[in-house]
Amino acid sequence: MLQISNLMVFYENALALNDFSMTVNKGQIVAVIGSNSAGKTTLMNTVSGLIIDTQIKEQRKGGERITLYGKVIFDGKDITELHPSDRVKEGLVLCRERHPIFPESDLVENLKIAGYLRRRSEVSDSIEYVFDLFPTLVRLKTRKAGFLSGGEQQMLTIGMALMVKPRLLLLDEPLLGLSPIMQKTLVDSILKIRAEAGLTIVVTEQFARPILPVIDHGYVVENGMLSLDGPGLELMENPEVKAAYFGV
Repeated sequence: MLQISNLMVFYENALALNDFSMTVNKGQIVAVIGSNSAGKTTLMNTVSGLIIDTQIKEQRKGGERITLYGKVIFDGKDITELHPSDRVKEGLVLCRERHPIFPESDLVENLKIAGYLRRRSEVSDSIEYVFDLFPTLVRLKTRKAGFLSGGEQQMLTIGMALMVKPRLLLLDEPLLGLSPIMQKTLVDSILKIRAEAGLTIVVTEQFARPILPVIDHGYVVENGMLSLDGPGLELMENPEVKAAYFGV
């Protein structure tokens, strides 16, 4: 479903991704593991197309020059130069790290805003699905999003991404800063999304312990380069992965 070939991303003279390639098959949960500043968010922004918007903004203000090489193929189509809004319409949706919410709007209003591209009946069905996925949110329907806890906001942001009805869901560090209990809740929800909605999911994380047991395949990236890849259970037993990404 997703094929990334020889991707290189430069910020001025700084190399953020160096000849990175990966494959994601339909229905898989795939993780990209790496430390802070390893290139994970750059990868997700490139796949989602957000980096194109950043390029345009930087060019307009004469700021940082961003250069891309390589290809991003989604469902057999070259989307390397496709704008992010068009990628969303193709079914490729990113839930960003610290995904922006609308803090002055309540939880349901946030979900409705996220589903603006869809018919009203479809929006209602998707909201019910989000509440089924995250029952904790039901009692928070009318609460302003800015007053939700970190874990509740993370559930909301995933729900907002699901409102678009993606085929490929990108989750950029969804477990960051959450308690172990909340991390387990979100990992369980990722499995449920794949099982019930049939989505393909790519997730990035720097703390690998909660996510490796549930993934089909993982890629370890260091300093923008692929250093290791393999099935999740195989990576769990790798002593270098344990030392670097298990917090032990």
